[in-house]
Amino acid sequence: MKEIKSTRIGDRYFEISHSSGLKIFVYPKENYSSTYAVFGTKYGSIDTCFKTSEETEPNCVPNGIAHYLEHKLFESEDGDAFARYAKTGASANAYTSFDKTCYLFSCSEKVYESLEILLDFVQSPYFTEQTVQKEQGIIGQEIRMYDDDPQWRVMFNLLRAMYHKHPVRIDIAGTVESIAEITPELLYKCYHTFYNLNNMVLCVAGNVDVYKVLELCDKMLKPSKDVGIDRIFEGEPDGIVESRVEQRLSVAAPIFQLGFKEKAGKSRLSAREIADTEILLEMLASDASPLFRRLLDAGLINQSSFSYEYFEGPGYASVIFSGESKDPDAVAEEIKKEIAGMREHGLDPAAFERSKKAVYGRMVSSFNSVDNIANTMASLAFTGHELFNYIDTIASAELQSVQNRLNFQLRPEYCALSVVRPVEA
Repeated sequence: MKEIKSTRIGDRYFEISHSSGLKIFVYPKENYSSTYAVFGTKYGSIDTCFKTSEETEPNCVPNGIAHYLEHKLFESEDGDAFARYAKTGASANAYTSFDKTCYLFSCSEKVYESLEILLDFVQSPYFTEQTVQKEQGIIGQEIRMYDDDPQWRVMFNLLRAMYHKHPVRIDIAGTVESIAEITPELLYKCYHTFYNLNNMVLCVAGNVDVYKVLELCDKMLKPSKDVGIDRIFEGEPDGIVESRVEQRLSVAAPIFQLGFKEKAGKSRLSAREIADTEILLEMLASDASPLFRRLLDAGLINQSSFSYEYFEGPGYASVIFSGESKDPDAVAEEIKKEIAGMREHGLDPAAFERSKKAVYGRMVSSFNSVDNIANTMASLAFTGHELFNYIDTIASAELQSVQNRLNFQLRPEYCALSVVRPVEA
């Protein structure tokens, strides 16, 4: 067990390399009434072609299988995990993203009983032909629902406009056709590959005792042999597929996503690169920026919907701006003009200092939320970064380093615009 302290914020947490292979993080918040736990695996929708160190040939599995597996794990011979949580009063959920799958709960009492349920059902797969076929209908309905969801479509239309081959361009849930190929045997194959404890993390934050968590883990965890996993992706060209894509759906006003693709390898970006990008985007497009004020004054955006994010993972990275606008193309042009101006004239030192303080302040304030702490610890663990070190990285950011990120990112030749407009009357 290793105790990790932050002199900046006066907090501490514990990192445990458990004998089972699982990495455990416990962040005690003694005066809090609630607790939040995340049990996650470094396995997402993009992991459709892979090979372990014990195999000679790669395995290629249907799109959507990670999400499918997430749904199925809640079921067992003894019933549904949600029914078990109902007896402890915990609120439970799960999600599959492009690069990870996480199972979670929050509660204000019966913490260890709820944690035992979490550790039990995630380690107890139960797949049969009958239950797998039943789930195909349920997930098929979910896929069709997302096909009509404007926010979902504007995002995946953008990803398909930017990425030629990388599986990030494929819907997380797959397609009705791809999930029809899923069998119990394939689910067990993916489970035993990626739900290996050496590929997973447990993060618990809130009113908990680290020794009680560890005692429960000693009781519940099933040791697994560490097998290296090689995730296999086709080579992704630098350029985009197309610069603009549009679809008509039931929306009250046009919505858009503007993406700037950048080169990305299989290894994740450094903490410094991510922190510098966060500060750069704060300077460029936060509600304190000249660009935001100009767009707002021109009636091109509204305050509630305009946002930006740095979207990155194994083999993909892009900056994405989103919002609602009567003229998405005009918004896109204004953003590109602002980027060109910042690149030509250099970043303003005063704006840099303000933005660095804003990003740092947001990060520090997030430590008041146990769910934020647990989810951030899990995400950073999967990318090889440490929680308090990331805060220090933001605090120590320098203007020239952020300027270098601007010179690398947000290139107009790698830019694509996705628009969803209202259906024509």
